[in-house]
Amino acid sequence: MIPLVEWFLGIFDLFFQVDVYLFEIVRSFGAWSYAIITSIVFVETGLVLAPFLPGDSLIFASGAFAGKGVFRLPLLFWLFTGAAVLGDTVNYLIGRWCRRWLAEDRHIRWINRQHLRDAQEFYAKHGSKMVVIARFVPVIRTFAPFVAGLGVMPYRVFLAYNVIGGVLWVGSFLWAGYAFGNIPFVSQRFSLVVAGVACISMIPLVMEYVAHKRQQR
Repeated sequence: MIPLVEWFLGIFDLFFQVDVYLFEIVRSFGAWSYAIITSIVFVETGLVLAPFLPGDSLIFASGAFAGKGVFRLPLLFWLFTGAAVLGDTVNYLIGRWCRRWLAEDRHIRWINRQHLRDAQEFYAKHGSKMVVIARFVPVIRTFAPFVAGLGVMPYRVFLAYNVIGGVLWVGSFLWAGYAFGNIPFVSQRFSLVVAGVACISMIPLVMEYVAHKRQQR
């Protein structure tokens, strides 16, 4: 139990002290820092089992570091956007592979067939919108492309909204970090600001839930 608690505390610390970890990465690896932080964005979006990685806060902190001249902002934008789009694509393809596996009546213990049918119906109606919205919601953005692959969304449709969502997500958090991350009030309370960013990221999910409930009524 203690190692599990320590693991959760480590993840919690990673989320809210991401600027400290990013500083250590830059100090230790120099130019290779670009590859490391880009890989983190790819893994968070591309692997279903890695929703705990700090995508939003990492991009925001990287933008703040770019404001200090540590990183080149245009290069960060293209690297992060490419990683986000490629990650979602890999995640989608994993979901489609699982759908084919299930179509052959093979059993995947952690996939409920009724939930799969519900997901297919949902994505048939709202899939394109959710691919974009999910980008801004921690944890959900890791599972959304996988569920899209499980569903009935054609890849060309998914790819179009994948690119749109990736550009909006990376661009908004990167620019926010670049513009506001080095303001004394923000830099002195960076952990609180990151927590605020995480809360703001939940707003699209709450809005979508409220709209869904209204439609049900």
